[in-house]
This record gives sequence, structure tokens and C-alpha cells, in this order.
Amino acid sequence: MRRYGKHTDEDDIRVRPSRRGTRPRTHTRPKHEDASGGRVLTVDRGRLTCLVEGRTVTAMKARELGRKGVVVGDRVALVGDLSGAKDTLARVVRVEERTSVLRRTADDNEPYERVIVANADQLAIVTALADPEPRPRLVDRCLVAAYDAGLDPLLVLTKSDLAPAGPLLDTYAPLGLRYAVTSRQQLERGGPPAELLELLRGRTTVCVGHSGVGKTTLVNALVPERQRATGDVNAITGRGRHTTTAALALPLADGGSDGDSDDGWVIDTPGVRSFGLNHVQLSRVIHAFPDLEAGAAECPRACSHNEPGCALDRWVAEGHADPARLASLRRLLATRERREGD
Repeated sequence: MRRYGKHTDEDDIRVRPSRRGTRPRTHTRPKHEDASGGRVLTVDRGRLTCLVEGRTVTAMKARELGRKGVVVGDRVALVGDLSGAKDTLARVVRVEERTSVLRRTADDNEPYERVIVANADQLAIVTALADPEPRPRLVDRCLVAAYDAGLDPLLVLTKSDLAPAGPLLDTYAPLGLRYAVTSRQQLERGGPPAELLELLRGRTTVCVGHSGVGKTTLVNALVPERQRATGDVNAITGRGRHTTTAALALPLADGGSDGDSDDGWVIDTPGVRSFGLNHVQLSRVIHAFPDLEAGAAECPRACSHNEPGCALDRWVAEGHADPARLASLRRLLATRERREGD
């Protein structure tokens, strides 16, 4: 009979043998100096497809990385089976420092930001001229995200066979944006225009746009050997069907196979219906409106840009900027002010 109480000694206590090893735990992570470098091409349900020395390798994130995320465009270090053979699996043991990060939130009230792509240097904002109609507000939001991330914006207008590009280009002319205009027939029969290829060459470009604008058709023309499914636009709602479900990095035609193509990379992303900017500081929103930023220099201190005495009203009245641009800026700022006042 076992004794318990003040006369109990260690012989009276049952000790369950540990199933773990006796080796002491350490917080020192291995350096993996022999790891190979690679580029993340796509991420799907925890599996990473990486380009390593010209081979496509399937990998998973090493446990030692903890909660650190890995996204398309990341430069990573891998160990394990790097042969790329079927049913093999490597491990990503290190994520190299990022040169840029493109983020968005689900909406302006969503506190959790999502990293879309890392290490891009150009944001192609793809919008149709018709079917569906252009959405300047979404274009403005993408411009805010581009400037905030340090990416060069590029406006790509599709479906020019359905509507002229002039009116939309006039809206953004004061910004001096680089742009390219394409038609569906051109993309499907003759490939992308030379001026667009020149704008993409040597750059890592992430393409964003709402569903149905022809983004995937554009990417198929740029990288014909990697055709992706395309969808139709609903004739009643004017909305497209999501045909791209995960971001994918693709080398442009004639690119190198080592992951450092001089011809550049294009990253296709799923279509978006909104582009939340919860992560962008209020003071930085104006930087996406260079046509208005100069006029804001005359505003009173701490001007909200939506109050009596705001110099932007006079700036627009004098013809320096389109009134629609000021209205778009004020909508964005009002949303940010509500969020910061919560």
C-alpha cells in the first residue's frame, strides 16, 4: 500500500517514462551553409514549388522557420532532395531578405494584411476598357499599394477592340504613368504588343486586376508555353469568374532557366473584387496622387484634405487635376480616418 502525505518519498511516486529523447533542447538553429538557393514560383496548401538551378522542386517550410510566411517571389534556401523527381520533397530552411513586399487586406476594415508577392519591382494594373467597365477607384487603390510598396506602376488596358482607350488614359495622363493598350484578338493571334514586352523586359512584374479584365489571357500571351484557364464575364452582373486561384511566377519568353532571367518575370495573381488598404498609413495615401500632391503643399497644417480651406479645391478649380481624382483621394482618406479613429 502506497503512502501519501508528509511521509511520502520518491519511491512512492510513480514516474511515467518520457517518450521524448533525453537530448536537451536548444534554440540554436542550424546554419545550413550547404543549402541551395531558389525562387518560389507558387504556393499551394503548404506545398511550395521552387526553381532551383533550372529544376522545379517541390518543398515544404521547415519547422524551424516557425510562423514566418513564404510567398511567391521569395528567394529561399533549400535542403533535402533537390532532384525535382516525382514524389520527392525538399525543405525551405531560410527566407532571404526581401527587396519589396506587396500587401493588401480583404477590405479597409480588415486588420489582417496579406502579403501577395515578394521581391517584385513593378505592378501592372490590368483593367478592361469594356466588359467589364473600367473601375478607376480600384485603379487608384492599386496605385496607393504600388507606391506604398515601392513598386513602379504600369497601366495595362485590355479589350481595346470594345472601347477606345483615350478617355481613361486622359484621366491618368497627369501622373505620367507608363501604359500599354491591348486587344483580345491581338493577344490570342499575334501575341502581346512590342511596347508591352519592352516595358516588362528585365523586370519582375506582378499583375493585378479584378475578375474578367483579361489578365490571364494577357499572361497566356506573354508565356504561351504555360497556358492557364480563362473564364467569361457574366452578362448580367458584369463580373468575371475567377480562373486563377493562386499566384504563379513565370519567366518571360526566352528567359534563362536558372531563376535569374534577364528577360524578366511575370507573376499572375487571382482576380480581386476589392483591394483593402488597411495597412497603408494615412499620411502615405497622398503619395499615390502626384497630380494632387503638389497642390496639397499649400494646405493648412494637419489638413484632412476634406475640409474648408483645403488648397486642393482651388488646385482642381484651376485645372491642375481632374475633379474625379480629388473625389477618389477623399474617399480613400475618409476610409482611413474611420479606421484610425476606431
